[in-house]
Amino acid sequence: MIELDLTGLDCPLPVLKTKKFLATVASGTQVVVLTTDPASIHDLAEFCSKSGNQLLAQSQQEHIITTIIQRK
Repeated sequence: MIELDLTGLDCPLPVLKTKKFLATVASGTQVVVLTTDPASIHDLAEFCSKSGNQLLAQSQQEHIITTIIQRK
């Protein structure tokens, strides 16, 4: 799995940077996206739903939100 650290960025940057990053990796690659913006929980789930990428898991510990996405 590849980690993408987007902590400290506010909406809409986490989704935009995730989208751009996923375009650079092979299909089937799993990416762990770390964010701190509470809106990113919903925003990344919505992005996956609309883009066809698979949302594998989301969790929050302290202020860090971890989202695992598998590239379509």
